[in-house]
Amino acid sequence: MIAYLSIRNLSVSLSNGPEILRSISLDVDAGEVHGLVGESGAGKSIIGKSVLGILPRAMGITSGEIWLDGVNLLSLSVAQRRRRIGALAALIPQDPLTALNPSRRIGPQITRRLVGILGWSKSAAQARALELLKEVHIENPEHVMRSYPHELSGGMRQRVLIASAFAAEPKLIIADEPTTALDVTVQKQILRLVGEMQARHRTALLFVTHDLGVVSKVCDHLSVLYAGMIVEKSQMRSFFAAPSHPYSRALLAASPKYDDLSGGLVPVPQAVIDQLDGEITAFDKGSRT
Repeated sequence: MIAYLSIRNLSVSLSNGPEILRSISLDVDAGEVHGLVGESGAGKSIIGKSVLGILPRAMGITSGEIWLDGVNLLSLSVAQRRRRIGALAALIPQDPLTALNPSRRIGPQITRRLVGILGWSKSAAQARALELLKEVHIENPEHVMRSYPHELSGGMRQRVLIASAFAAEPKLIIADEPTTALDVTVQKQILRLVGEMQARHRTALLFVTHDLGVVSKVCDHLSVLYAGMIVEKSQMRSFFAAPSHPYSRALLAASPKYDDLSGGLVPVPQAVIDQLDGEITAFDKGSRT
């Protein structure tokens, strides 16, 4: 049985340039949270953008398949792909301070997708938006619907983005580091909220983050990326108990330990970087032969 989201041998390159993703394969089942972990620039967000069809113009998919609910998106026309993604998938973006249009009230920003893509009436879309704002624990949702983004705190704006992502009952949500711009206390609230919403709606969730602490709280499985290549895939418990790749072990060792600051920060050993670079060189040579 095929997973709800199934990515097979996906490669993405810059126009006339190097590869950004190298033969990525992973599955996300309905109701599962799959974490994408790695350093900045590893390619985590590019995987999500490839699925949603929002890659920057300078990048393009060079090979592979992206199956969403049993259909290969890359076999469809651009218009067909947009309709299918619009009906089945949604994004929780990284920065709530910039993701909302500052010149529009909150209400229309939540209802736009319901009315414009799914054909809901305005009254039905507004009722759904109010229901979701209550579901993400926003008090006085009627007032928030009439507000502009600058009138809300960062945490409130992120709750609005979560409500907007779940508005059309998508079967897949991609959360692209949704707590990066928030302080630690608000991060904890938002993570709990995303987990509650995902479990309640049984949504497949692809969670992009560089924070292993976040992964341990919300994910069922994870893939570890380095330079556009998956170096390890694992169940969550197995990963933290006994990571198999030296890079995974180095990432765990490098994570700050807030209950013990005596050891300082531990960088990834150069020997591990050299091994990874060798693996990438071998992969690139193999893909060209």
